[in-house]
Amino acid sequence: MEFKNLVNTDFDTLFQCFEKAFADYDIHFEKEEVRSMLKRRGYNPHLSFTAFDNNEMVAFTLNGIGTFNGIPSAYDTGTGTVKEYRGQRIVGKIFTESIQFLKEAGIHQYLLEVLQNNHKAISAYRRMNFEVTRELNCFRQKIEHIDNAIVNNDCIIRQVNTDSIRNARHYCDFNPSWQNSIESIERGISELTCLGTFLDGNMVGYCVFDTHTGDLSQIAVQSEYRRKGIASRLLQETIANMKTDFIKVLNIISTDTTMPAFLKSKNITMANNQFEMTLTL
Repeated sequence: MEFKNLVNTDFDTLFQCFEKAFADYDIHFEKEEVRSMLKRRGYNPHLSFTAFDNNEMVAFTLNGIGTFNGIPSAYDTGTGTVKEYRGQRIVGKIFTESIQFLKEAGIHQYLLEVLQNNHKAISAYRRMNFEVTRELNCFRQKIEHIDNAIVNNDCIIRQVNTDSIRNARHYCDFNPSWQNSIESIERGISELTCLGTFLDGNMVGYCVFDTHTGDLSQIAVQSEYRRKGIASRLLQETIANMKTDFIKVLNIISTDTTMPAFLKSKNITMANNQFEMTLTL
C-alpha cells in the first residue's frame, strides 16, 4: 500500500475512485457536482492524501484548507474507501500519514462533520482524539410541499456581491459551518446566487443559494427587521430560481431557535443531524 498526496492525480482518476467508494450508498454524484463541491470547500491536492494498491486508488481523504474561527484549519471535504478494501482502517492510516504534512503547512486544527447515527465513524474519530464541538441540524423539503404564500412586497430584492454578504454576516445568529461560511461562498461564487433585500435603500436581509443543487447556504435578516415577512420574501425568490424540485438547508446549530422555527413555519422539515468535530494539531 502506497500513501501519497493528490498533486499528480488527475480529477478523472479521483472521480472514478469517488464513485467506487460510494457505489453502494443511496446517493449519486455527478462529476461536475463533485468538482464544484471541492472548489467551494477549498480542496487542496497538495494536502489531500490517498492510498494506492498496485497503482490503483483505493481510499482517499480530500482536505479543504482555509481559516475557521480565525484558526488555520483543514476540513474533511470527502473521505471514502472502495468497498473491497474496507475494514482495514486505511483511512485512519491515511490520516496518520497526513498529520505531519498538515502541521508543516501551518494547519492548527482539523475539522469534520459526521452524521450522528454513524456510530462506527464517530467511535473511530474519538479514538483519534476528535471532540464534538457543535451539533448541527439539516433540513429538506420538496418545493411543492413548502408553504410559499404571498408575503411582504414592500422590500426590493436584487442581486448583491460577496462584499455585501460579508458586511452583513452579523445578521446570522451563529457562525456558519465550513461549507456555508463566507469563505466558502467566495470560493464558489461563480455558481451561487446572492440576493439582498432592501428597505429605504438599506440591505436588511440576504440569502445565498445554489440553483443546481437546491442548497440554501445562508438566509438571514437583521434582528430589528424580523417577523415582517422579509425572510419569507427571500425564500420565495429562492424557490422561483431553483432548478431542483427540493430545497435543503444544512448545518443549523442545534442551539439556534430562530432558523428552525422559520423553516418549520414553511414546512421545511428536519432530515438528519450531524456532529461537528475538531482535532487540535
